[in-house]
Amino acid sequence: MSELGTHYADHLNYVKKLTDMALQRANCSAVVIASGAEKYQFLDDRPVLFAANPHFKHWLPLTEQPHCWIAYTPGSKPKLIYFQPKDYWHVVPQAPSGYWVEHFDIHVIRETHEALALLPKPGPTVVVVGEDNAGVVGYEPNIPDAYLNYMHFHRAFKSDYELDCMRFAQTRAVRGHLAAERAFRNDGSEYDIHMAYLQGLNCVERQLPYGNIIGLNEHCAVLHYQHQRHDKPMQHLSFLIDAGALHLGYCSDITRTYAKHSGLFADMVSAMDHAQLRLCDLARVGATNSHIHIAAHREVAGILHQFKLVNLSAEAIFEKGITHTFFPHGIGHFLGIQVHDVGGYLKDDRGTVEPKPNGYKYLRLTREFSGNEVLTIEPGLYFIDMLLQELKATDNARYIAWSEVDALRHYGGIRIEDNVRVMPGGGAPENLTRAAFAV
Repeated sequence: MSELGTHYADHLNYVKKLTDMALQRANCSAVVIASGAEKYQFLDDRPVLFAANPHFKHWLPLTEQPHCWIAYTPGSKPKLIYFQPKDYWHVVPQAPSGYWVEHFDIHVIRETHEALALLPKPGPTVVVVGEDNAGVVGYEPNIPDAYLNYMHFHRAFKSDYELDCMRFAQTRAVRGHLAAERAFRNDGSEYDIHMAYLQGLNCVERQLPYGNIIGLNEHCAVLHYQHQRHDKPMQHLSFLIDAGALHLGYCSDITRTYAKHSGLFADMVSAMDHAQLRLCDLARVGATNSHIHIAAHREVAGILHQFKLVNLSAEAIFEKGITHTFFPHGIGHFLGIQVHDVGGYLKDDRGTVEPKPNGYKYLRLTREFSGNEVLTIEPGLYFIDMLLQELKATDNARYIAWSEVDALRHYGGIRIEDNVRVMPGGGAPENLTRAAFAV
C-alpha cells in the first residue's frame, strides 16, 4: 500500500472516531451523508457546477459525483452508495477504484431512487447531512447542533492524509503562480495571465477551488476582483494574484503581489513580504488568530511609517486606527476541504463561540490553536478610493501624505498569503507555501 493509502486508512479511522462521538453527543445511532444533487439554472436545463458536500469529502476522495451517499453506523463498515447512471449523453463515472475502496461496502445504483432501499430508515436518531434536495425523496436534512459543532470543531485538526493532500495542492498552485508571474513580466493581459495559470496547473476553471483573482494596477485594490480583462493596460505597474489548487478535494489558497519595476512600490512589496513572514511565525500552539490580526495591523502601521505615507510614529498610526483604511480585511482563515474552512469561531466542540475582538469585524477565525490546524496568513496594504475618501473626512486626514498616497493608487495594493500549519508541541509553524516555492 502506498504511503498515501496508509495515511488514508488512519484518516478514515480518525473520521469514524469523530463521528462516533458526534453521534453520541447528539443521542443518535447512525449518520447518512449525501454527496449532493446536481442543480440547474433557473428556468433552464443547464447544470450549475457541482460541488460535493464537504462532510462527504471528509470521508473519501470523491469530489465530482452527485447523488452518492455514505451510510455509517458505529461499529460497522461504512456503506458507499455510488451513483453510476446509464447515460449516453454524458461521461459516466468510472467504477470506484484505488486505495480507499477496500474500506467501504460499495453498492452501485443506476437510478437515484434505488438509494432508498440501501439507506437506514429515516427517523429522529438518524443524522442526515445534506441539502434540502440531496437527491432522494424522504431524506430531509437532520443535523443536530451537537453533531455539527463536534464535527466542525475537530475538522480543524488535520490528519497526515489531509496534510499530504494539502502539500500537493500547494505544489500544483505554485506551478500556476510561477507561470502567471512570467506572463505578467511579459506584459500579458489579465486574461493572458489567467490562462497561463490554468496551463501551469494543467486544469480548467471548474477544477479550481475558487475563482482566480488576477488584478493589474488599480485592480489590485479590489479585494475580490472578479474579472480577467482581455485588454492590456497602457503600462504594467503591479500584479496581484490570489489563486489556489485542489488535490482530492483539499485546497491551497495563495496570494502574491509583484511590481514590474524597482522603486517605491517594489520596496513596499518587499517590506510586506518580511512582515508576512514574521506574522506566519506567530501561528503557534496557544496563540489565536485575533492576536495575529492585531499584530498585522501593527506591521502595516510600521510600513506606513517607514515609507512616510503617514506622518506619525508606527504606534500612533496603530492607536489612531489609521491602518483600518489600508488593511480592511481579516488576516486569514482555516483551510482544508473548504477554502474558508469551518470551526473558526468555535471555542470548544460543544458550540461555545469565541467572539471577535472589538473593532475587528472581518475576522473569520478567533479560536486558540492546539496544533495541526492549517490557516492562511494574508496581510495587505491597499489604496482603495472609497476608503481613502472616508479617511479624508476624518481628523486623521491631516497626518496623511496625500500626494504620495495618490501616486500609489495606480498600483492598487499589496497582499501576500501563505498557508501555514500550526505544529503540535509548540514549535515553529510549517509554512506549506514557502516550502512549495522553494522546490
